Amino acid sequence: MSIAPPYRYIGQSILRREGREKVTGASRYVDDNVIPDCLHGKTIRSTIAKGRIVDISFGEGIPWDEFIIATAKDLPRNVVVLIEQDQPALVEEFVQHKHEPILLLAHKDAGLLEDAARAITITYEEDKSAAFEIGEGSLQKEYLIEEGDIEKTFAECDVVFEEVYRTGAQEHVYIEPNGFVGWWDGDNIHLRGSHQCPYYVHKAVKTAFGLKDDRQVDILQETTGGAFGGKEDFPSTVAIHTALLARKAGRPVRMIYDRAEDMACSTKRHPSETRLRIGCTKDGKLKALDCDFRIDGGAYITLSPVVLSRGILHGSGPYKWEAARLVGKSYATNSPPYGAFRGFGAPQSLFAIESAMSALAEKLGMCPVEFRRKNFLKKGDVLPTGQALEGDPMLDAIVDKGLQMADYWNRAKKIAPIPNRGIGLSVFLHGTGFTGSGEVYLASRVALATRGDGKVEVRVSSTEMGQGTETIFPQIAAEVLGLEVDDVLFVKPQTSKVPNSGPTVASRTCSVVGRLVERAAHDLKGKLNGTPIADYHATHGETLGEAKYQAPPGLYWDDEKYRGSAYGAYSWGINIAEVTIDPVTMHPTVENFWGVYDIGTVINPTLAKGQVEGGIAQGIGWATCENVVLEEGAMINTHMTNYIIPTTMDAPPIMVDFIENPYEYGGFGSKGVGEIPMDGPGPAVLNAVSMALRRPLNKIPIIAEELLDD
Repeated sequence: MSIAPPYRYIGQSILRREGREKVTGASRYVDDNVIPDCLHGKTIRSTIAKGRIVDISFGEGIPWDEFIIATAKDLPRNVVVLIEQDQPALVEEFVQHKHEPILLLAHKDAGLLEDAARAITITYEEDKSAAFEIGEGSLQKEYLIEEGDIEKTFAECDVVFEEVYRTGAQEHVYIEPNGFVGWWDGDNIHLRGSHQCPYYVHKAVKTAFGLKDDRQVDILQETTGGAFGGKEDFPSTVAIHTALLARKAGRPVRMIYDRAEDMACSTKRHPSETRLRIGCTKDGKLKALDCDFRIDGGAYITLSPVVLSRGILHGSGPYKWEAARLVGKSYATNSPPYGAFRGFGAPQSLFAIESAMSALAEKLGMCPVEFRRKNFLKKGDVLPTGQALEGDPMLDAIVDKGLQMADYWNRAKKIAPIPNRGIGLSVFLHGTGFTGSGEVYLASRVALATRGDGKVEVRVSSTEMGQGTETIFPQIAAEVLGLEVDDVLFVKPQTSKVPNSGPTVASRTCSVVGRLVERAAHDLKGKLNGTPIADYHATHGETLGEAKYQAPPGLYWDDEKYRGSAYGAYSWGINIAEVTIDPVTMHPTVENFWGVYDIGTVINPTLAKGQVEGGIAQGIGWATCENVVLEEGAMINTHMTNYIIPTTMDAPPIMVDFIENPYEYGGFGSKGVGEIPMDGPGPAVLNAVSMALRRPLNKIPIIAEELLDD
């Protein structure tokens, strides 16, 4: 599907740049680095959730003098910098969660390294006051959004609905586990790794080693086998560990996690608990929302405040409310820290509101579609933060297209009388880019550079991790410059070579950074003034087209009052799921799935569809089979044999389409696409299962054994 203007590359399914190398095995990942004289690194971790280290002993039979051993005392600043500075890179004395890193080993023999790790015994004074449930631990962060007189409005309601909704943790299961290789050149550290935010790693390493000059730290992103948010903050810790061992050894070090260590120790999606109170009239007009949204933040703050923020900002759904109160609370527990995962808090809160919408429609005796439609946001409506919607959400058109694709009315009529069959839907939104003043704070920059061969380089820190960055940026630049798309090259993100265009998160790559690429291309085009690139370069040398982020006019956010324009633009969507319940095992199977999305201009339809299909499959897994089993806060089912994700044999037929509603300040009109596919599957599947079982449900994942017990 292409939009009206006769673009040459925008709206075209250009083949992904790195695709051929990946499918042929030619791509080089971090573990493919062959560096002479390189040591293998290993992390020794805590076996308790909370307590004090009393003693560390090194067993007999190991040539310990051959090993590099590093502890917290070897770091100039023992901290992993992110939002707060509360997380140590290595435990000094007090353990706060299982698998917390305590010391590091390095040796040239990987087998002997494993033997040595098993020969280390750590004695603890265990603290039995550890907290593992939401609300048990101390409060990490709290937000409040209020609009209107909430209690007065509830008093005017004919019907008040109350329910508590819960979501579990989720493991990213990216194809490639975490890993880095690193070496020092004098006082300069070079790190190559699998990650999605080079400048996050840069800042963390620079701070931990007390380095003064940005040029002393060089971070390169190797080909990265997936991330989904799981390589946003966690790689900083791996990088610090690699750099520390390399400095102490005076030799290169490689730290490559295996799957079990990665699953046990890396961040997960935050478990959540949402208490909803919803008031409406007897004919289904929504009036009041009281949302108490809580998440488990784990032992350290990491990204929990911003996950919490996005959660409550999406907690009111795509609906208009006369009055709303949304409270968000993140609690510290003695679990390994939770972190970024596709959707970043919105899937948890949208799961609650969309599950409640279907349950409330059932209570009112109304059609779940028409109940939602009656309350949709329109252009000019005001969100609970006080933000007036400048653009048209086009929700009626999105819903109509989704219903038509699914043949919803006929299908629902046919399914209704059949036991253990159900159909459910969800309607949702997702804000594009960083929340509030986040994009202003980032002050992202990009550059396009001429080359002597007449080609142009795109220099950004936005990473390719399977979503298409290497492809869409050349499409945008080539469109502006009038070049062949193959004449626009993507420079592998490396902090010594590319400007800081911000992290590859928050559905911001194509829309926010893509807009900067578009502007930088116009800047370069103006400088060239019609002169062929090769000729201009021969005369003037390397010439840059540059752009720095500027907030769209009219956007204002008050961090103190938590009011204003939370996002410059929103993407919108509908999901419809058809399910069957096995009458013997009670296992739910998703038979068919449909999705329609407004993501603004669709820059590359094939890549956009791939993003959506992958996110839907991930969301179905979260809803039906991905059960993170925790013991003392830590994941114990850390293998692909006991943590089950949907395979190609499990995924249902997924039908996807788009409605293009361009955003003026996105790259060629684009809005976010990476995260919104995760927002809708959970509630759509739950609503379908509730219909199939003829009873409401309130948690995911939907575990067959739990249904059998009910």
